[in-house]
Amino acid sequence: MRPGKTPGKGIGKAVVFALFLAAMIVLFRFTPVREYISPDSLQSLVNSFGPWGPLVFVLLYAGGICLFLPATLFTGLGALLFGTLYGFLYNELGALLGASLAFFIGRYLGRDFAAGLIGDRLKKYDDRIAANGFATVLYLRLIFFPFTPLNFGMGLTRVTFKEYFFGTLFGILAGGFVLTFFFATLAEVWRSGDWWQLVSWKTLFSLALFVGSFFIPTLIRKFKPEGTG
Repeated sequence: MRPGKTPGKGIGKAVVFALFLAAMIVLFRFTPVREYISPDSLQSLVNSFGPWGPLVFVLLYAGGICLFLPATLFTGLGALLFGTLYGFLYNELGALLGASLAFFIGRYLGRDFAAGLIGDRLKKYDDRIAANGFATVLYLRLIFFPFTPLNFGMGLTRVTFKEYFFGTLFGILAGGFVLTFFFATLAEVWRSGDWWQLVSWKTLFSLALFVGSFFIPTLIRKFKPEGTG
């Protein structure tokens, strides 16, 4: 254990953090609130703000990340509302803002307590992760490590926000574009009602990218940086 660190340090914040996580799980799984996070409800809400819709969408995306809602839900919604280009832009902004907020929540509420609990063996891993912060975050993003747990979890480590932010920025670009392109293409087919478009080059290309994205983790693991496990 680190000199000067005790398990009791930061326990109050840690309790608040634990209660926050538990409350979010209960709220969105066992209460009527879950009915308001459907794609239709969210789409109507964003559209109701007119020209302010993109800003509202970005804030909803960021808030959803912090509240443990699936990022894929908002990525698909962004593609549906704004198409491939703008959908990708707004999806990235929302994801980055949400990831940043979640990181700071984890850092402020949980880091002191986590540091107090870390023994010598775990401290070595924490030090190795911190020494390769950017590469570690980038690697975990590229292998599609669960998005929200990683946001909060990295806040508990010694990784700097700068390394975390840029690791996240570059780590989600490829996957974010593929998913946005895929969902936007399906949305175009749905709106047109011409199901023959499902065999068009654009649809098949988006499907190929989508399927190919599942092989990214296998390729990336060959370049695993030191300190990721």
